[in-house]
Amino acid sequence: MEPILQGKNLVKRYGKVTALDHCDFELYPGEILAVIGDNGAGKSSLIKAVSGAVIPDSGEVYLEGKRVQFTSPLDARDHGIATVYQQLALSPALSIADNLFMGRELRRPGWRGKYLRQLDKPAMEKFARDKLSELGLMTIQNINQAVETLSGGQRQGVAVARAAAFGSKVIILDEPTAALGVKESRKVLELIQDVKSRGIPIVLISHNMPHVFEVADRIHIHRLGKRLTVIKPDEYSMSDAVAFMTGAKEPAQAA
Repeated sequence: MEPILQGKNLVKRYGKVTALDHCDFELYPGEILAVIGDNGAGKSSLIKAVSGAVIPDSGEVYLEGKRVQFTSPLDARDHGIATVYQQLALSPALSIADNLFMGRELRRPGWRGKYLRQLDKPAMEKFARDKLSELGLMTIQNINQAVETLSGGQRQGVAVARAAAFGSKVIILDEPTAALGVKESRKVLELIQDVKSRGIPIVLISHNMPHVFEVADRIHIHRLGKRLTVIKPDEYSMSDAVAFMTGAKEPAQAA
């Protein structure tokens, strides 16, 4: 099977610091790939390199087998790679529907949309309601309520729904449960599984080992700027993964 998203020999340096040292990365269709590593291992640089947030000094990125060179996160988004950052990048004062369509609002048909640039609010609200229903987020009753009135788990749900709603080929989630309680984390994990069931592959960056081992199909372990190995959660324990991350134990076979 060919990877849907792939990085080959990625190198990124910041002065004398090498954040990525000839790093490889593969995400396959329909899977949840967890990316774990100690602080400073280069996980963020890797994700930024494949999502357009940084331009690698050398190396290649492939999407669906074709080489791509992203110049910005918007460029990557236009190619179908949506990233949900830990900070969510939602506008608290705007409604759920407005946040879902931020930067790609629908205009009314005819002259009112073309010349007066009026927005098609009913169409955006219906689309937002349908997408939230598809992802099981019906605890949100009013599509026009401000995002600042939502719980942390509901906000994360809106951010993931926005990424999944517009035909994304890949969704990257950066620490999606870091600031959430137990109940809300459970909702987000269920949401991740729902998105996967729709055929969208997911990259999950997380420090929460129980969550990683619960939802991931494969686990990419990052250490010292490169991929150390890739393991399957049913073949290794959480202790093994932590030992690989920290260098206390070497994997039997590098990926």
